[in-house]
Amino acid sequence: MHREAMSQLIKWKNSNYKKPLIIRGARQVGKTWLMKAFGEKHYKYFAYINFDNNSRMKTLFHSNLDIERLIKGLQIEAGMSIQAENTLMIFDEIQEVPRALTSLKYFNENAPQYDIICAGSLLGITMHPGTSFPVGKVDFMDLHPMSFMEFLNALEYPNYVELLHNRDFPMIKHFKSVLLPLLKEYFFVGGMPEVVSCYRKTKDLQEARKIQLTLLEAYEQDFSKHAPPDIVPRIRLIWRSIPTQLAKENRKFVYGLIREGARAREFELALMWLQDAGLLKRINRIEKPGLPLLAYQDNSAFKIFLLDVGLLGAMSHLDAKSLLEGHRLFTEFKGALTEQYVLQELQTFNEMKLHYWTASNGTAEVDLVFQWNDEVIPLEVKANENLQAKSLKSFVQRYQCQKALRTSLSDYRKESWLINIPLYAISQFREILENFDQP
Repeated sequence: MHREAMSQLIKWKNSNYKKPLIIRGARQVGKTWLMKAFGEKHYKYFAYINFDNNSRMKTLFHSNLDIERLIKGLQIEAGMSIQAENTLMIFDEIQEVPRALTSLKYFNENAPQYDIICAGSLLGITMHPGTSFPVGKVDFMDLHPMSFMEFLNALEYPNYVELLHNRDFPMIKHFKSVLLPLLKEYFFVGGMPEVVSCYRKTKDLQEARKIQLTLLEAYEQDFSKHAPPDIVPRIRLIWRSIPTQLAKENRKFVYGLIREGARAREFELALMWLQDAGLLKRINRIEKPGLPLLAYQDNSAFKIFLLDVGLLGAMSHLDAKSLLEGHRLFTEFKGALTEQYVLQELQTFNEMKLHYWTASNGTAEVDLVFQWNDEVIPLEVKANENLQAKSLKSFVQRYQCQKALRTSLSDYRKESWLINIPLYAISQFREILENFDQP
């Protein structure tokens, strides 16, 4: 399957200043597949080392971290010669051997000729007391679930991918009757690679749902395996409260919905653990849209979303029949699935830092706000075709924004201050923004 992240890996390979690369992301988002596919396509050889439950590697890295010695041991483990000029070293589940993580510093300083790429599930990668993390000695790349465009590619609809990439909106409008049902399928199936692969082969939504439920169960099992025992019950309480949190009109996270009488200080560590694991996405409220946005962030008010729209539907027991009932799927949980989808699409651009805004009196809200060069861009998410934008207009007038975006089920349209992007084309927002001032 095609992954957009491959282009980032190629850019890393061709850089003259590259360091060992750690791919971060939740379990099962496709890190292992991506690393192997990259090694196979762009190197003569690749040496794959899995550190999970590997006592040999624990012993190898427990001793001194002399590079020549390590290379000899890795060659024996991989059963092949490792040549700096043509071999990619892949360290999978590197967090299972903390000393291997430390060794990346010495590879960077003493043997930069070796190309090393690592998978690090956020479940535990920085959580080993006493481990020397190689700060400043590694590069990072975040991997997310598959986007809608990657989903279309996987289902072998390259013509629609090209159509959206070209942003030929008069032509796109003619194919809305095809793109909207495909977007509904994506809302249900989501972007977890194993689920997408199953759906591609079977076109069976129930089979896809079975895999989603298995993944959710595996994540819950991981809580006990990787998290500190004293916060595991709180992690589970937060995790199971997600559908309830998102079913609210304003979606602001409320500790009282986890458990009656719950307070922030009781659940801060558990919430942080889920974020570090890549299982939850948190966006904070901003008090006003000043630059930089982080300076105006309200850390006490935030929303949380799941890592994947399909998993959110599975966690919420969303019935596949919703695909057949008009636009019901887009309005489920008061539009939370749609907001989850848009957040997910925008976060594939790793440099994006997303926030939201509410007026101090609570009378107006803008779903997403982000910094674009030296501008603040508000983005309103509509789960239906009602395009009244009172809050967005209020925000633009109050803070004199020059540009604003809305995404909805309606077709592309442009006004002097606002562009409406169809939900199925939100991946093109960057190019649309870059050409905002063009007629």
